[in-house]
Amino acid sequence: MTLPHPLAVELVEQIAQRFRVLGEPMRIRILDLLRDGEASVLELTDALGTTQQNVSKHLGVLYSAGIVSRRRDGNRALYAIADESVFELCDTVCGGLRRRVQELDELLAGVSP
Repeated sequence: MTLPHPLAVELVEQIAQRFRVLGEPMRIRILDLLRDGEASVLELTDALGTTQQNVSKHLGVLYSAGIVSRRRDGNRALYAIADESVFELCDTVCGGLRRRVQELDELLAGVSP
């Protein structure tokens, strides 16, 4: 999909909002755990070593942004990835980081890239 250039102001705001949602390390950690499948707040809390309140807060933000889904299972809520494109973005960022580290290693070794 090719985006129009220049980007419309409204679209820029939506893109920036998505980056703000993903710009929190705990949310990235939650998404990484949900990559393996749905999980409850308690399961995520145990895996992350944080508080239930903290996990619930971040899940609420991710849910409001449409990145995760929620379904009821008895008296607990199970969360899952609703927008798989978030992993494409993470893979792109990680690839950029990997290239940057490689470039720095080459500079430190005195090798021309």
